[in-house]
Amino acid sequence: MQNQTPETILKETFGYDQFRTGQLSVINKVLAHKHALAIMPTGGGKSITYQLPAMMFEGLTLVISPLISLMKDQVDGLNTLGIPATFLNSTVDGQEQAQRMSDLRHGVYKMLYVAPERLEVKSFFSFVQQLPVDLIAIDEAHVLSQWGHDFRPSYLNILPLLSEIPGNPAILGLTATATERVRENLQELLGVSDDDTVLTGFARDNLALKIVRNQDKRDYIAKYLRENADQTGIIYAATRKQVDELTAYLNKIGIHAARYHAGLSEKERQKQQEAFLYDESPVIVATNAFGMGINKPNVRYVIHYSVPGNIEAYYQEIGRAGRDGLPAEAILLYAPQDIHLQEFFVQKSEGSEAYKQNEYDKIREMNAYANTQTCLPRYLLQYFGETVTQDCGRCSNCLDERELVDVTVDAQKVLANVMRMNQRFGKTMVAKVLKGSNDASVKKYEYLRDLPTFGLMKERTLKDLTQFIDYLTADGYLRFEGAEYPVLKVTKLGADVLKGQGNVTKRLEKVRILRQSATQEGLKLSDDDNRLFAQLKEKRLALAREAGIPPFLIFSDKTLMAMAQNRPQTNEAFLAISGVGEKKFDIYHDDFAAVINDYVVS
Repeated sequence: MQNQTPETILKETFGYDQFRTGQLSVINKVLAHKHALAIMPTGGGKSITYQLPAMMFEGLTLVISPLISLMKDQVDGLNTLGIPATFLNSTVDGQEQAQRMSDLRHGVYKMLYVAPERLEVKSFFSFVQQLPVDLIAIDEAHVLSQWGHDFRPSYLNILPLLSEIPGNPAILGLTATATERVRENLQELLGVSDDDTVLTGFARDNLALKIVRNQDKRDYIAKYLRENADQTGIIYAATRKQVDELTAYLNKIGIHAARYHAGLSEKERQKQQEAFLYDESPVIVATNAFGMGINKPNVRYVIHYSVPGNIEAYYQEIGRAGRDGLPAEAILLYAPQDIHLQEFFVQKSEGSEAYKQNEYDKIREMNAYANTQTCLPRYLLQYFGETVTQDCGRCSNCLDERELVDVTVDAQKVLANVMRMNQRFGKTMVAKVLKGSNDASVKKYEYLRDLPTFGLMKERTLKDLTQFIDYLTADGYLRFEGAEYPVLKVTKLGADVLKGQGNVTKRLEKVRILRQSATQEGLKLSDDDNRLFAQLKEKRLALAREAGIPPFLIFSDKTLMAMAQNRPQTNEAFLAISGVGEKKFDIYHDDFAAVINDYVVS
């Protein structure tokens, strides 16, 4: 396909009429053999930026991917598109590995997936140096950066090796989560200029963000799953124990759920993952060990049972919902003890003090997000360095109908107390002084009981006070400073409030959040269309089981919905459906056309 244009390949192979934002720009940089960095949201189409050039290059595209458990799914997906691809990792036995390496030498494959650790094996790297590599794509590139949320020092070992691969191949780093600091670090590591960095923005307009506080988490999830019984979703928990207990609870009350965490055997993890990918288990409860690289497009919701340790991980995980562009939602179930759990993880880690400080800062950012009353997408986008002036109008904060009240006086009391305590104490001690507590921790500092702010808010509970402090921190009136034992500091915004130069408002505590379920919002299928859609899904599942691949690798739900709505009667009309390329048309047209025709004439 060296003589075809990217637009032609996009339509004929991938079945899409036009590129998404930023895709063609990245592809052109890759085709020019540049070093480039693509920062696109999860579901933004990063994979096409190296899969399409792989078809245009004469040589091989080497994809460095962090999780070997996902390589097979990615390769299966490419093969269904007619793109010859393979992988080499520890799951491939010796005889099969030798065959694949022989095929690679003879140019059978256009793409090869490997884990970075494999490149460090001298004999294997020597083999790679003999291949005609035109492009090296580094997926999940944020793991290279010490400031990233999933830094893996071993990844840095591969960087010097890349320059030793002959032929001056293009190098492309790809990630969905990069703050300005991470972006600059990746540019330096990969030798990428600003001009060759493509940042498409982090907005996901089809994803409704919601934060739920002060509710029984199990009851909430049980009710939500029953309301959305026909939808697919992921529930993330912080620990293996939480995963096991929640999965057992759901199955006990009649909600079939799979589970996934690193404590399960490889065989069990594979079984559970396949049950989810094949739509046999619509719900999976997992730790963050699950999901990186998962390309299941019809996930309608992601629920965080526990607060993640940082915004980058949260953003990446919620991005697994709605990858097909249809409406989806991400729900964060917030409890203050979740933050303490994340801090405990950092305390027990073996990282340097600088690393721990960075992790504590990220936990506080996550806590601030969970407590803000501003528009949630706007908060996230500003965190990633984007300037946003408009609210989304669909997140739980934007839809919150509780009365907005002026809390300036209470805010001034808290801010004044922090100043009176010389900005040397943490949240709990600040709350205790405001409450007028006489416990041992306060008595230890005798002068605190002599402060004019001691007992100034004694009518409030300690829980109320700490939540109010969290709110003031989230909206920028206070900030934390320090690592394991952070102290509160008054910001310039807070100082202005103390001087009477600004007001603070807050929603009343009575919870009333408008919540839409993930069911059929925005799908716009009639009852008749839905019946045909269900039959098309049945046919897809049967074909997937026969081929041994996940159903979504045949056609996405979005493509089947378009078939159900348009009911194409000619080859041209069928090919015009988004997601139907020539290869898939050749393989699947007759099966799905038969379902449509039978339904139309029945």
